Amino acid sequence: MTGPASSTLSGQQWREQRDAHAQRAQRLLADVIERRTHGDKHPVEDFMFDYYRLRPGQLLEWHPGVGVELEDADDLADRRWYTRTEVAGRAVVGVDAEAFVAARGTTLDFTQRLLGATTRRPAQFGCFGMHEWAMVYGLDQHEARHAGVPLRFSVARTREIVDANGLRCTHYDAFRFFTDEAAPMNQRQLSRDDQVETDQGGCLHVNMDLYKFAGKLLPLTPSELLLDTYELAREVRELDMRASAYDLSGWGYEPVPVETPAGKATYVAMQRGFAARAEVLRGRLLDVIARALGQG
Repeated sequence: MTGPASSTLSGQQWREQRDAHAQRAQRLLADVIERRTHGDKHPVEDFMFDYYRLRPGQLLEWHPGVGVELEDADDLADRRWYTRTEVAGRAVVGVDAEAFVAARGTTLDFTQRLLGATTRRPAQFGCFGMHEWAMVYGLDQHEARHAGVPLRFSVARTREIVDANGLRCTHYDAFRFFTDEAAPMNQRQLSRDDQVETDQGGCLHVNMDLYKFAGKLLPLTPSELLLDTYELAREVRELDMRASAYDLSGWGYEPVPVETPAGKATYVAMQRGFAARAEVLRGRLLDVIARALGQG
């Protein structure tokens, strides 16, 4: 395994961690799994698995993460990206970071550059969630991306709100869903090629994406960190939709009315809180990458 091992867990220790993870994951995902069993839709939680393409089973499965060796774990040795080695005459099992880096080094390099650049760039808090409004700018209800969720305002009123606030989106994966009318109004025209130069830590979608990257780096990512990013992303998505042009009152969510001064203040306060939490998680993901690359 590439990189220094940070710890060795006995059979009892890692099984206790695995069981604690299972309890936490099942608690977080119980409603999600129940809804998916019955085919019920949810405007907040479906995003975690439809847009990001992770499966509940991936969150339920336990991984110790890169640099952690497990004793009495031969039954795990056949899992993908795991390997069995001898340390001081004892058999241990852990993530095969060397094989992962060889196969997915490009993903690791891009993720490290993107997260590192985002950390170094000052966070911005002046968009007021208008990216979601730009995705329905000029559209009728039946044309909206979430056609099953009612809009709060008429087409004309939505236009007025966007025009009054302006569009200052910095994240390509939000910008690419802007309507054809809205996209030219953005302060900067964004592309995938310049994402490393534009992502910044105040953006709700950038901070949700930590969950995506944690998933892409499995099993290098310890499962505790994956669930931490999931919890943050789910809370951020709730604000994202509450502050949007959609009406989620039917699902028990009151709007954050960013079309008003009070709503803007609420949005920015929550945005700043999420940004602070995301910065810690971003640092932990960068540590995972550095450890896998033998840099830490």
